[in-house]
Amino acid sequence: MLSILIPVYNYNVSSLVETLYNQALESNVIFEIICLDDCSQHFLSENQKINQLQNCNYSVLEQNIGRSAIRNLLAKKATFENLLFLDADTFPVIQNFLSTYISQINQNEKVAYGGILYESKKPKDDQLLRWFYGTEREALSTADRIKNPYISFLTLNFLISKSVFKKVTFNEKIPNLRHEDTLFSFELKLAKIEIIHIENPVFHLGIENSETFLIKSEEAVVGLKNLVDSNLISSDYVKLSYYYQIIKKYYLQSVIAFGFKISKPLFLRQLLSKKPSLLLFDLYRLGYYCTIKSK
Repeated sequence: MLSILIPVYNYNVSSLVETLYNQALESNVIFEIICLDDCSQHFLSENQKINQLQNCNYSVLEQNIGRSAIRNLLAKKATFENLLFLDADTFPVIQNFLSTYISQINQNEKVAYGGILYESKKPKDDQLLRWFYGTEREALSTADRIKNPYISFLTLNFLISKSVFKKVTFNEKIPNLRHEDTLFSFELKLAKIEIIHIENPVFHLGIENSETFLIKSEEAVVGLKNLVDSNLISSDYVKLSYYYQIIKKYYLQSVIAFGFKISKPLFLRQLLSKKPSLLLFDLYRLGYYCTIKSK
């Protein structure tokens, strides 16, 4: 028995749900698909068609509650013990996607993560930074993910039991500034709940433009700072905060923050170009981190 849970925000998930629905029928599993919309303004009529499918439900919240809270609410609404979380802007790569996850269902306390891929064709020029980052940093092979099983985990494609989810839920007290998956994986690690990495990826389709991605990346840096300052994760868990601690040790944060503010226009010009550098992107985030910490 399987509950497929999809948080939605301004995205058409009808095709994703139809594909999952057909795979579920083929696998003969008892299932439900619950799509919970976080107060979207778009694609409402398209997504309402989901309610015509048996054992599928799409509903819209009256107010936006954020990424952590909506996942917790989905788990509470789920009927069955086994929960498959998928982001709205994902799509299964293989036809036996669901049956591969079903084969992972047992009594062991674990989380199974199938991975992520990006389409090989380059997107539009103004989306290249997000595409390069996703391809190089997120779309890791199973072998590479196993080397760092917790930090390589993303919450857009994973299977978890309700009993495990009751022990480690998404923290709703943190600001809605991303890195909720980082905190979730860190708490799984503290709870000694194993993350199993399997070859069962989804395509990540929702690639934002480079300017939007940079804004979200700055929000993520603020979110990471909040997690570290609140002692919710250790500073060495994420490379960015780890390198900042080294900078802070040698009292260089103010110097780097000053240099970043002066050179930021040059950073932006390169990162928004047709050949964005991920090394410069890392330096951009580190410099931005230093500006926050030096306030």
